[in-house]
Amino acid sequence: MNRVRFCLIGVGRAGLIHAGNLRARLPEAELVALCDPNEEALQRAGRDLGVDNLTADYREAVGRDDVDAVAVVTPTFLHCEIACAAAAAGKHVFLEKPMANTLDECEAIIAAAERAGVKLQIGFMRRFDQGFLEAKEMLDSGTLGRVMKIKSTGRGPGLPSPWMFDLKQSNGIIAEVNSHDMDSLRWFTGSEAVHAYAEAANFKCDQARDDFPDFYDNVLATFRFADGTLGEADGTCPCHYGYDARVEILCERGMVLLGHTAETTATKVTVDGQVVGRTVKSWRNLFRDAYHAEMEHFVRCVQNDQTPAVIGRDGLRAVAMVLAVNESLRTGARAEVDARTGP
Repeated sequence: MNRVRFCLIGVGRAGLIHAGNLRARLPEAELVALCDPNEEALQRAGRDLGVDNLTADYREAVGRDDVDAVAVVTPTFLHCEIACAAAAAGKHVFLEKPMANTLDECEAIIAAAERAGVKLQIGFMRRFDQGFLEAKEMLDSGTLGRVMKIKSTGRGPGLPSPWMFDLKQSNGIIAEVNSHDMDSLRWFTGSEAVHAYAEAANFKCDQARDDFPDFYDNVLATFRFADGTLGEADGTCPCHYGYDARVEILCERGMVLLGHTAETTATKVTVDGQVVGRTVKSWRNLFRDAYHAEMEHFVRCVQNDQTPAVIGRDGLRAVAMVLAVNESLRTGARAEVDARTGP
């Protein structure tokens, strides 16, 4: 079976994770081209990855005859135009989260992929993490009874990128950091959120206060799901102490705990009472295998003409939850989650 030939659009931190997997860890895939408007970053990535076909224009990238699929890892406000152009050019689309900034954009991407008959997968890599998969199996087995409450935590160590300060461009950290948590809540409950209530504050990002007074670096969002389950998303960026992704799921007959902050299980305890360990510093370390597994899954779907496990509707529903959170923050009241599910 022919290898799937990729162009990576966006050579930032997350893009280079996918590039490394496509270049060295996926024998059924081939990274043939790179695209990024930042010429310095593009040239550096080309040298490091050994890729000669470089372009700053995504239109040129999606038009290449030697490209079968694209991995879109750009700022969110560019997702819709790039994904739609790639689909129209007949390229399969792996699209990083968040899917887009609006539900109309999500619907446009889904429709473009369906018209072109190409695969569309959203980059919710936690669904491919071994621990998350085991937790899903535990819940689906029914031995713990129904899910009553679920809390998903997502905290990033570093300062947000300046473009995220403008919520019109980014939808804030509830989108850029906590989209994974939105998807985890849906996936584990097997239900859809119907309304949300949220509180948020900017504690650390002084540089955003004057020009972007609605920006927040900490958020707590609660949800009620259609089946009655209560959900919560806990987001912070920056938290500075490390990368923190944890889930607590309370069921009728027990609970499931996922994730930890420790980099390893080794902890030093000294005679003077100190307990010393190391925190996980980056999502690139914690979900290294999950990033590989999600791209491997996408490649197989392209090769075998199968529907990806994480489809456009999943991306759209997470965006709907994000928008409800921001509406609650704007109004100070409970907000309904838009019930649309795509075209």
